[in-house]
Amino acid sequence: QVQLVESGGGLVQAGGSLRLSCAASGRTFSSYAMGWFRQAPGNEREFVGGITWSGRSTLYADSVKGRFTISRANAKNTVYLQMNRLKPEDTAVYYCAARVGDINPYTSTYGYWGQGTQVTVSS
Repeated sequence: QVQLVESGGGLVQAGGSLRLSCAASGRTFSSYAMGWFRQAPGNEREFVGGITWSGRSTLYADSVKGRFTISRANAKNTVYLQMNRLKPEDTAVYYCAARVGDINPYTSTYGYWGQGTQVTVSS
């Protein structure tokens, strides 16, 4: 079992930065691949990026590649999403999720989800 809690969301101007954190409970955190997803009003939840259990590999959606960076600190049971050069279209609720196995961009493959944190980017 893994419980996930996101934090770090807020209001930022376009071009600014935010760092989201996802704190996990459970002694097996290091065995899970972690994903970040987002959902804007009226849209389906979409994959932002993911990181393997070891942290050695990451995968990003084209829309955030080069602007967002995912990292993890297994000793702290935490995964991070560093978001730079934010755009108004990045506005959404951001969720972290955990799954056994490798990174996967499909929401249905993740068994554990946080409650989400709102990110709003003003123009």
